[in-house]
Amino acid sequence: MYRVSAGEIEVLLVHPGGPFWANKDIGVWTVPKGEYEDDEDPLTAARREFREETGFDASGDFLELGSIRQKGGKTVAAWAFEGDCDPSQLKSNTCEIEWPPRSGKRLEIPEVDRGRWFSLNAARTYIREKQIPLLEALRGNVASKSG
Repeated sequence: MYRVSAGEIEVLLVHPGGPFWANKDIGVWTVPKGEYEDDEDPLTAARREFREETGFDASGDFLELGSIRQKGGKTVAAWAFEGDCDPSQLKSNTCEIEWPPRSGKRLEIPEVDRGRWFSLNAARTYIREKQIPLLEALRGNVASKSG
């Protein structure tokens, strides 16, 4: 999700939930994302994952941002849409992890613990490095859409 405020593009990023990420900030925020099956339409999956991770609906005209491969090998196909929301109202689904690692103990955590609006320049600092090209694609798409 992106919005234009005072002529500047802002993007909604989310922070991963759980104890591993609790004290990490710079370079760990991400676009809302998730897994999809080979036979599933990627945009349909992206809309579902956005809803699951934020509690907000993804609707409107979608701008295709391309795809990136994250450090762990996961491919992320991304789209953006113009919208607005109050990140304090974010409601994420939960997942179960083993915590502490190799302890055998299970802990239910939110996939995302918070969201925040960032200017594109600030987002470059906070987003995972491999996702920076998605920000650049957004900048280019919004510029061509408005001009």
